[in-house]
Amino acid sequence: MTADSRPWFALALVIGTGWLLYRLSPVVTPFAIAAGLAYLGDPLVDRLQRLRIFSWQVGRTAAVVMVFLLMIAAFVVGVLIALPLLRDQVQHLVDRAPAMLNWLVGTLVPWLQDTLGLSTFELDPESVADAARAYWKEAGTALMGVLGSVSRGGQAVLAWLVNLVLIPVVTFYLLRDWDNLVAGVRSLLPRNIEVDVSTVFAEIDQVLGAFIRGQLMVMFALGVVYAVGLWMIGLDLAFIIGASAGLLSIVPYLGTFVGVAAALVAAVFQFQDFLHPLLVLVVFGAGQSLEGMVLTPKLVGDRIGLHPVAVIFAVLAGGQLFGFLGILLALPAAAALNVLVHHLKDRYRRSDLYTRPKAGTEET
Repeated sequence: MTADSRPWFALALVIGTGWLLYRLSPVVTPFAIAAGLAYLGDPLVDRLQRLRIFSWQVGRTAAVVMVFLLMIAAFVVGVLIALPLLRDQVQHLVDRAPAMLNWLVGTLVPWLQDTLGLSTFELDPESVADAARAYWKEAGTALMGVLGSVSRGGQAVLAWLVNLVLIPVVTFYLLRDWDNLVAGVRSLLPRNIEVDVSTVFAEIDQVLGAFIRGQLMVMFALGVVYAVGLWMIGLDLAFIIGASAGLLSIVPYLGTFVGVAAALVAAVFQFQDFLHPLLVLVVFGAGQSLEGMVLTPKLVGDRIGLHPVAVIFAVLAGGQLFGFLGILLALPAAAALNVLVHHLKDRYRRSDLYTRPKAGTEET
């Protein structure tokens, strides 16, 4: 392979890999989830390996078993706590949705028309309510049909069961052999670029570790803060709104925007006063202050360098190209690409193309 053909070969390799990911995304998704779990658990496994219990040195397999059991316990506890709350609040939302629609089109919309001077726009609240109720009924019927088909479809159930078994099995083996896999990949690198590539990937590893682990803790903490705060002011849908806002906070400002809008509508409908919407704003204001001053600086840090617009674009582009797999990989890929861009920028500034003096001038 000539030197001129190497960039084209690399480009073809990247395009081919992207095409394979696109075609195999349903198959690759459980392996990507397992790899992410193994990546998150590997630092803890490495720490446990350095422990000594009396005269017994903790081995790699024993450390992996400890971390693996810890992951399973955390997942089971989370499901046992969150699932009943989520089920009850979803049922409550389904039961109250028709009344909320009636209130929106019969009370809130006319009030907004009078307050904002939009009375010239003709809007029949009853027709809007009928259309909304018909849509809600249609959507509910479709959802139940989908759930029913999934529950009756042996292939779908089999796929879920396969993923349920496959993800923990692959996670266990990746955790056990993670260091060997990394060493194997490093041994395959060309010797003349091995040091440079290892340095870049070490920095990517630091950035990804800080970002993924920190962002997950920030999301969890915000979800708890929002849910507990909304529960303390008496909001019926506190858990589902707080959890959704915390989950969506992976995209800057999206979780806050969606959470505030949903909580304000729920508070106005439930209490029909000015105090509780004000308390909703206090809860989300306190959450944002806690995130900006404590959570993000302490847990994530300032080494990521991803602009909020870049985060939003990465998530949307990943979802559009590769579906759920793209959403999973969007932010890690963007963080890694950000490190590569910084290194390329530094190399460009040291190159002759950047430092070459203007033609016709002489260096003094």
